[in-house]
Amino acid sequence: MTAGPFRTGLGFDAHRFGGSPPLRLAGVVVDSGRGLIATSDGDVAAHAVVDAMLGAAGKGDIGTHFPSSDPRWQDADSMEMLRSVVRSVAADGLVASNLDITIVAETVRIGPHRDEMRTRLAAALGLGRDRVSVKATTFDGMGFTGRDEGVAAWASVLLVEAAPSGGSG
Repeated sequence: MTAGPFRTGLGFDAHRFGGSPPLRLAGVVVDSGRGLIATSDGDVAAHAVVDAMLGAAGKGDIGTHFPSSDPRWQDADSMEMLRSVVRSVAADGLVASNLDITIVAETVRIGPHRDEMRTRLAAALGLGRDRVSVKATTFDGMGFTGRDEGVAAWASVLLVEAAPSGGSG
């Protein structure tokens, strides 16, 4: 039995508040007064998408490719990490077909930034904005996000086999 042309991946990331501002999600500054504690810039949205892409491609996880023990990733741009993973997956003949992401935060407002987040994620994945969904929710006071101690994100991506480049032949 051979594998089909579709691969799904699920990614998750969470960081607590306390790092240097600003707070970025999907490369967009959503809070200029707070930051997240992380080795990189702490962009949980980008990190969740990285993990979803790597999982769908069978390439491990974000910690394997961008270990926090490696000083190269100190304050790294998470959207550049995502673009690097998109290139790696493309080298294996796979491209994203769509992305669905849910951000969980009690007081960080996603709505005013949703369109720009969709635009940046779509550009990083080489997709039209209509193939990227950014949603937000709260935990209504429950757990670490509900206590407003940090932010989390879940991402789901569908990878498909890249169309062969047409050539004369």
